[in-house]
Amino acid sequence: MDKPFFEYLLRLGDTTLILSQRLSEWCGHGPALEEDLALTNTALDLLGQSRMWLTLAGEIEGAGRDEDALAYLRHAHEFRNLILVERPNGHYGDTLARQFFFDVWHYFLLQRLTQSTDERVVAIAAKSLKEVTYHVRRSSDLVVRLGDGSETSHTKMQEAIDDAWRYTGELFVDDDIDHDMVERGISCELGTLRGPWLAHVREVLAEATLTMPAEDDAGHLAYQGGRQGRHTEALSYVLAEMQSLPRAHPGAVW
Repeated sequence: MDKPFFEYLLRLGDTTLILSQRLSEWCGHGPALEEDLALTNTALDLLGQSRMWLTLAGEIEGAGRDEDALAYLRHAHEFRNLILVERPNGHYGDTLARQFFFDVWHYFLLQRLTQSTDERVVAIAAKSLKEVTYHVRRSSDLVVRLGDGSETSHTKMQEAIDDAWRYTGELFVDDDIDHDMVERGISCELGTLRGPWLAHVREVLAEATLTMPAEDDAGHLAYQGGRQGRHTEALSYVLAEMQSLPRAHPGAVW
């Protein structure tokens, strides 16, 4: 088994899976019908991307585990998602801030992955990039609308941006697995994504009349480690709900 590649694919698949699950919690509870549908569609996009990454991860592992086994039959410490995406939804501004920061990072990462030396990674990244291009446009627009909206929406959006910002440092931290992927041409250095990410975020927040948090506030180690399997208790609650049916009825099929 190519363990570094397997671990890297889990990071991609787990991150999109957990964020998809979080967004699906809004189904039927959105602030407006249009947003309810938009969030559900975004969740479905991310779920489809997760399926592709986890299917490839299962093939690389070679242990007979498919996308379902990897999604439903692993414990929290075996997940490799970013801590940002496991954070509770909070109010709609909280969900939007989390989504905005992730979407922008995700877009620039997928752009780089379309240049991967692995054709399978290129194919998944290219398909996903089409969807994520819309995700970025939508979340950026909503941040502007709420930030530059009423006094209440501005205040809540600023607080949401400040809170989610603490978890963005992990987006740009490279470790040994990342270095291995870079050496093999499979992926890129995450640190190189920080510049374009900051530029886009800064532009959107300025248009939204929101204050850009200090860059140093995003690098605290207490808010990192998800990609190595160190999570907050929030992930356990997500998995308890997501995995309840498959664990209650092992091996069941439709």
